[in-house]
Amino acid sequence: MSSQVKMKIPQNLLFIFCISLTCVTDAAEVIHVSGYEGSAVRVSCNYSQGYEFYEKYMCKNGCGGSDVIITTSETKKNKYSINDDKKAQTFTVTISDLQYKDAGKYRCGVVEGGSNIGTEVRVDVFPDSCCHSVTKIQSYDGGSVSISCPYESVYQNNLKYICRGNQPSTCLQQAVVISDSKQTTQFTLTDDRKSQFTVTITNLTQKDSGSYLCGVHRNTGLDVFSAVELEVTDVTYQDYILPAALTPLLIITLVLVMVLINKICKLKGVCRGERRTFNHIYANQDVVMRSKQKQKSAC
Repeated sequence: MSSQVKMKIPQNLLFIFCISLTCVTDAAEVIHVSGYEGSAVRVSCNYSQGYEFYEKYMCKNGCGGSDVIITTSETKKNKYSINDDKKAQTFTVTISDLQYKDAGKYRCGVVEGGSNIGTEVRVDVFPDSCCHSVTKIQSYDGGSVSISCPYESVYQNNLKYICRGNQPSTCLQQAVVISDSKQTTQFTLTDDRKSQFTVTITNLTQKDSGSYLCGVHRNTGLDVFSAVELEVTDVTYQDYILPAALTPLLIITLVLVMVLINKICKLKGVCRGERRTFNHIYANQDVVMRSKQKQKSAC
């Protein structure tokens, strides 16, 4: 396509922008889409009947001749690919290996002659890692652990899941359990449908140690995640370690016992009586020793 070609988008053209498998339909002037670094972003545009055999395009920035990144006259160009489904009246542009430099303004439409009219798309790129805060959990070999995953009430009916690692882009595909199938051999997911879901892991081994992501799938935009770090220790080590939560309780109990014993001693004089008894014992032992000495002297 040369710079002399003028592009016109029909006024009744409906744009549907898709991120991965999630689509957003919006008639606003600017559509915001997001993707993770290294992943792929898919942008789909619907067009009206009668434009099946017109050329479609995707452009970036000002959409001049050099800004056209791909058209339907070329199936693939560098990291961009395009596919026109004439039966569904939809063409789809995929941007692979998303990088930070791919962030910015885009536009897609149909080449019909006339002025270049289209809907602006703004792409944001985020690092494929999570999260700023991590919840740390400890358990022991052969035991079980429950991981609490909070979420906003607006997502009470959304799909929930948990995966190993800390890569949001592949978490759903690699989930060890999801809310649609609430239990596996080792993992069980329960959702209170209010503010959190809980994942219980049984028959723990030290191989289960590592990073986990709790995910909530959103119909538009990127999924919501919270991070957990699980440490599974040897059971023999746990036998000799007092749980941190019990240590303050033990100290308080010992103090109370000592105070109680001291009060009993003061009220009943038991402690003073014991000291007098001990004194009498020592005195009796002294008398016995003197008697034995006198017997030896007499002999």
